[in-house]
Amino acid sequence: MGKVKGKSGPLARRPDNSAFKQQRLPAWTPMLTAHTVLPSFYFMSLICMLLGVWLLLTVQTTKEIKLDYTDAGTCNMCFEKRKNASNAAQTCTCRVILPVEKPFKGDVFFYYGLRNFHQNLRRYMDSRDDGQMVGRKNNLKNPSVYCIPFAKDQKGKPIAPCGAVANSIFNDSFTLMYHSNNGAPVPVPLLRGGITWYTDKNVKFRNPETDGLTLAQVFNGTGKPPYWQKPVYELDPRDPTNNGFINEDLIVWMREAAFPNFKKLYGVLNRANPPFTNGLPKGNYSIDIQYNFPVQYFRGRKEVVVTTLTWFGGQNHFLPIAYLVTSSLILLIAVVLTVLWWKFGKNGKNMVE
Repeated sequence: MGKVKGKSGPLARRPDNSAFKQQRLPAWTPMLTAHTVLPSFYFMSLICMLLGVWLLLTVQTTKEIKLDYTDAGTCNMCFEKRKNASNAAQTCTCRVILPVEKPFKGDVFFYYGLRNFHQNLRRYMDSRDDGQMVGRKNNLKNPSVYCIPFAKDQKGKPIAPCGAVANSIFNDSFTLMYHSNNGAPVPVPLLRGGITWYTDKNVKFRNPETDGLTLAQVFNGTGKPPYWQKPVYELDPRDPTNNGFINEDLIVWMREAAFPNFKKLYGVLNRANPPFTNGLPKGNYSIDIQYNFPVQYFRGRKEVVVTTLTWFGGQNHFLPIAYLVTSSLILLIAVVLTVLWWKFGKNGKNMVE
């Protein structure tokens, strides 16, 4: 606010006599009438309905199969075995049957899923050292205090990677087999690389500088997380470039889920050779599982998900249903307002009454 020059007292704080400060600028005030409001409601209802139907048809073009293998088939023995923590180091394999009644055309994605596992718990999410995961050698030997009690092992060695998130990594492994009618079972080839976000693989997760040393020598003096069966530099014996902090299974797991029921990408169908060039043919499949991850401690469930994707993503009906429900509510409001206008306000009568 400006002051009137040469004056004091109550008039000293009076605003200047300008169009802006005295609020005399020209303005446009819309007059909301039934002729403008009601068509807008019907138009928004139509737009939401069209979007909802379009997204619903798009989602229905995806194919998805979910199989809960927690205690299914021969996995029941492994489930009972994992109830005893003293058996954690013992291997257990099982097999479940996965029937595919219709062919999955195009790219096919293989996920593992967990239920009732709360990765969004604040203290769980904080229990990590991002400086260590980005390859800083100082953090490698001196983990963050947020990693406690998973910062050092029983021998006093710093744990790499430290924290509860890395310690609880999902470590079941899967081998998918196709049982054709013409011969022996055929292994279904899965691409285990390229399953992470680009920024995760190339920015957020890096191995320490080797300086001519092997990865095992770089990690010398560190220990593995308590629940791991092998150190971080030996996670993938088939691909030496997929070890350490840039292991793609580790990176996928370290991106915490927002809800207790979630799925994470395990692999993508390799369509290079028949009979998988066009996708996943219909028939009988079996999954051989290295059953390692215990779920009974948090009353959880484990599942595998085989699905196709569209530009919209996977088979998620939330957004289409949300659009259709919104469209219905807007249409209902529009009809009620139309009835009220027709009865009371069409000719300007009965408004006072």
